Amino acid sequence: MKALVIEAPFQASIKEVPYPAPGKGEVTIEVERAGICGTDIHIFKGEFLSSYPIIPGHEFSGVIHEIGEGVTGFAAGDRVTAEPNIFCGQCPFCLTNRGNHCDQWQATGVTQNGAMAEYVTVPAQNVFRIHDSMSFGVAAFIEPMACVVYAMNRLKLKVGDRTLLFGAGAMGQQLIQSLVHAGASELVVVDLSPEKLQIAKQWGATKTVLSHEIDEHLSTVHYPRGFDVVIDATGIPAVIEQAFRYLGPTGKYLQFGVTAQDSKISLSPFDLYQKDWTLIGSMAINHTFYPALNWVKENRVRLDHLITSVLTLDEVPAFLAEGANSNQLKIQVQIA
Repeated sequence: MKALVIEAPFQASIKEVPYPAPGKGEVTIEVERAGICGTDIHIFKGEFLSSYPIIPGHEFSGVIHEIGEGVTGFAAGDRVTAEPNIFCGQCPFCLTNRGNHCDQWQATGVTQNGAMAEYVTVPAQNVFRIHDSMSFGVAAFIEPMACVVYAMNRLKLKVGDRTLLFGAGAMGQQLIQSLVHAGASELVVVDLSPEKLQIAKQWGATKTVLSHEIDEHLSTVHYPRGFDVVIDATGIPAVIEQAFRYLGPTGKYLQFGVTAQDSKISLSPFDLYQKDWTLIGSMAINHTFYPALNWVKENRVRLDHLITSVLTLDEVPAFLAEGANSNQLKIQVQIA
C-alpha cells in the first residue's frame, strides 16, 4: 500500500509499504480522510516523542476493511473513526483515570504507524462508528475535538469567566465554540491573521486583536485586573511567555498548544505565588473521545468551515517542507 513515511527529521516521502493486517483484537481501516495536526509538524521537524521511521496521522476516518481474531460488534464496511491513544489499562495511571499518562502509552501516528496511508490498523476498542450523515472530513475532527473536551474538563471554566485566547487556528476555533458553550463572558482572541480573527468573531469571540496591536488593546489601561482565564493555543514560546502578563489574580492559565520538547520560557515565581495563579497542562485525550463524538454529532460544535484545504497523499511531502500559510485552518488529506 502507499503511505507517507517520515524517515528522519525533515525527510518525508511517499513509499510502498506492507499492508497492515489486523492482529487479535484489532481492525484494519481503509482511510478516507486524515487531518494534518501541529503535532505532525513537530514530528516532521524532530521535535516530538516519535522515533523513526514513522507513518504519521492520528486524526482520521474511514471504513473498516478487515477484522482481526476475537473482534465482535464491527463488520467490514462500517464507517468509523478511532482514538489514537492506546492505554494498557493496568498501570496506576490507567486505574486512576489518567490514561494519557499510561506507563506503556502508545499512539497511532505518533509512536506507531498511523493514518497517512491507505490502511491503518488500530485496537478494536479504540474504534467508534460514525453516523451516515457525518462526513468523513468532520469525522476526522473528532480526535482534535476530544483534545479540546479534555482541556475544558481540566480548565473547569466558571460561568462568566473573562477569557483571553492566543491563537485562532483550527484548534483555537474549536476552543472558541467550546468556551462559549461553557459560559465564558468576555472572550478576547489574539492572532496574526485578520481572516482567522474574522471567523473567531463569527463563532463567539467578543473582541479580536491582531498580534502586533496587543499592547494597544490589552494594556492595564483597558484591563487593570487582567483576565480570569488565559489560554495558549499557539505552542509558540514567545507568545506563551507574553500571555502571563494578562493573567489576573487567582487566574487560571491553560497550556493547550503543543511546543517543541526543548522549549523554555521565563516565569516569575513571585507572580505565581503572589497572584494565586493556577497553571494547567492538557496532554492529548483522556477518555474524552466519546463525549467529543456526541458533541459533534449534535452540532454543538461546527467543524465543516474549518477545513480550508484538502490535499492528496502525494502532495503532503511538499506541504510539510513548505509549511502552511498563516490563513489556513485545518488541512486534511484525502486518502481513498
